[in-house]
Amino acid sequence: MQLVRDRLTWVMYVQLALWVYFLYGFGPVAPLLRDELHISRTLAGLHGTAFAAGGIVGGAVLPLLTRRLGRHRLIWIGLGLVCAAAAGMYAAHHLALTLAFTTLGSFGGALSVNAINAAMTDHHGTAAPAAISEANAAAAGVGLVAPLIVGATFAAGWGWRFGLVLVVVPVVVIAFYARARAVRPPEAAGFGGERAAHRPLPGTFPLALASLFATGSIEICLTLWGSDVLRAHAHVSAGVATAAVSTMIAGMVGGRLAGGRMLLLFRPTRMLLAALAVSVGGFAVFWSVTVPWLAMAGLFVAGLGMGLHYPLGIGLALAHSDGQPDLAAARASFAVGISFAVAPFALGALADRVGPHPAFLLVPLFAAVSAVAILRLDRLTLPA
Repeated sequence: MQLVRDRLTWVMYVQLALWVYFLYGFGPVAPLLRDELHISRTLAGLHGTAFAAGGIVGGAVLPLLTRRLGRHRLIWIGLGLVCAAAAGMYAAHHLALTLAFTTLGSFGGALSVNAINAAMTDHHGTAAPAAISEANAAAAGVGLVAPLIVGATFAAGWGWRFGLVLVVVPVVVIAFYARARAVRPPEAAGFGGERAAHRPLPGTFPLALASLFATGSIEICLTLWGSDVLRAHAHVSAGVATAAVSTMIAGMVGGRLAGGRMLLLFRPTRMLLAALAVSVGGFAVFWSVTVPWLAMAGLFVAGLGMGLHYPLGIGLALAHSDGQPDLAAARASFAVGISFAVAPFALGALADRVGPHPAFLLVPLFAAVSAVAILRLDRLTLPA
């Protein structure tokens, strides 16, 4: 198969990357918010729950909004909400406000990301898993820069909010470009018409959802609390720990770039199992050592595997949708949203009791859940 990158493909890559800038720019600031607002790790972990709430609500209303507004409008409305959340966060200095704007940004991101994934599935056909992986590689490249910018503005005394709100500028630029070039994604079946009757999703679909839940838990835990482990176990400063999350994202960029090419040759299920093994190996190094550069190297290796978790997981979910990518994308939002709700809050609560280092043993447990689900999915879908 061959992946054709046209103008629409590149615009969707940029749109996804702008959401990821907000996601990874905000991700490592949970410990900074904990210090700033004088709250516990449990309360700081509620920001992960707020991300989850936005994603779950976005998934719930996605099918209706897709029919009413279409994918094109939905993508831009979502990015507009992300910009509003970043701007609102700039002035938010109370827990209730930071949680509210976190939810708003996640809601907007859910609308954009799921519409983009569904549009890519229709636009690229059998090459869609490779396109989704490559799109996420490009997005992770931008996400790599986000913690560095946020960490730099924090260290410079401008505050982390200044780095986060910068996302507004490129969103406006790409919106003007897409309008000038009349770039629009393919619309879903039934857009603008009567509600289409949804067929039941295949029996293999819940296995893909289980894997998405588990891998989403791994990613959000390392994104939100990885810097806290570096501070507590490897004894690095707050600013360095915040920026060091970029080493994990650098690994994700490498994993997705390599994975995009390999997905044209190998089965997605086998690729995901290999990615899980790599991420667990990197996590073991990150978790066990106390030397800062070795811990960061472990984060990089973990990122290599994690880079393929989401693109492969969402690709498998859409592939097992029986021709209903928008419905599958909406359901997938629930799995990812629940992982964002449960995992960081559970890890934060456990860390308040036993410390952040032992609490991180939840990560290999999530990896095992994903591996079991994918092994089962692989056996059910092996060719005769």
